[in-house]
Amino acid sequence: MKNFAIFFLFCLGIAGYAVCRADTYVHEEIVYQATIAADGVQHVRIEGGTDFYKPNHVIVKVNVPVEFTASVEWGLIPHTLVIKSPEAGMSVDEKLSSDAKNIRFTPTAVGKYHFYCKNKLLFFKSHREKGMEGMLEVVQ
Repeated sequence: MKNFAIFFLFCLGIAGYAVCRADTYVHEEIVYQATIAADGVQHVRIEGGTDFYKPNHVIVKVNVPVEFTASVEWGLIPHTLVIKSPEAGMSVDEKLSSDAKNIRFTPTAVGKYHFYCKNKLLFFKSHREKGMEGMLEVVQ
């Protein structure tokens, strides 16, 4: 029984260390410049996972439809994709899963807009605070 208690405390310490280290992870910027496809839409594939989006900086043209094909890596933790900029024609709040979901909108104003996961587990930082955030840059 004593060996089990020591093993349990060791595992608990390793798990606690991993959680602390996860908060210090530096996210690499991955930029994607969308192009207009033959169907007149800017298609962007976005993958999310434990506190990240890839790409996390997307550049699109104003007044041209955008279609995000978004999914998250398999796991038990739920994630969302949110863009709250109705003044620029974008109001997205979608639950994501491992099955790809098409999210279509047309940005109507040039600027930089954040997209993020709004989920938060009680007593912990939100997914956005932990790095599950990106930048949608709308250009001429």
